[in-house]
Amino acid sequence: MKISTKGRYGLRILADIALNGGEKPRLIREISKSQNLSQKYVGRLIIELRKKGFLNSIRGARGGYMLAKDPANITLLDILETMEGEMSVVACVACPKKCKRSASCFARDAWAKLNNDIKASLSKITLADVMSPKGEEKSDFCI
Repeated sequence: MKISTKGRYGLRILADIALNGGEKPRLIREISKSQNLSQKYVGRLIIELRKKGFLNSIRGARGGYMLAKDPANITLLDILETMEGEMSVVACVACPKKCKRSASCFARDAWAKLNNDIKASLSKITLADVMSPKGEEKSDFCI
């Protein structure tokens, strides 16, 4: 299992908005510049984040994007599954009907346990944790 740029950048975008937005909406060009990402890609990813309820969009001259939820209520699992789809170490765990050997596979239980452990770990880490690990304030981050 590998987390793609969509998942990593989705997390970076949310963290950027949380760290730099505050009371003022954050513009796509500001996020793009601070994260060194193309505006076009940031715009596409923001659409998915907004649709899933992580962001509110504000229209007008002073518009932009703001978090719709408290960073402590947004988990890495939420973000990654929004950007990547359902997390699964192997396809048969997420959709056993697609695998003809699923019912008799000796390794499926091990894959399912590993998958559940990963999801449980990701659900315990919040956006707030990523932004400020161990209570320390961070001004820059690498995700």
